[in-house]
Amino acid sequence: MAPFNVNAARAQRLEAVGKNWEFEVDGEVFRLPTEFPRSIAKQIAALEDNDIDGLLALLLGEEQFERFCKYDTSVQDVSAILEAYGNDTGMSLGEG
Repeated sequence: MAPFNVNAARAQRLEAVGKNWEFEVDGEVFRLPTEFPRSIAKQIAALEDNDIDGLLALLLGEEQFERFCKYDTSVQDVSAILEAYGNDTGMSLGEG
């Protein structure tokens, strides 16, 4: 049996879902990665359960997070974004 090829599997996943997942707020587009390094996963795991700003800052990066904060979004808005993101990418966030 041939060994599992991580690079081929990653390429297949990225081909299926793309490198970024996008959402829009008031006409402005934001991008979240469809995959992220294990180091980010560790940082996410270290966040408090209700630290939605910390989670968004990690996923969006500094520049996008600053732009996102200019909008009057609710906790329910962020929850809907993260739910759609999880559904489309297969990632589960904020579950402890």
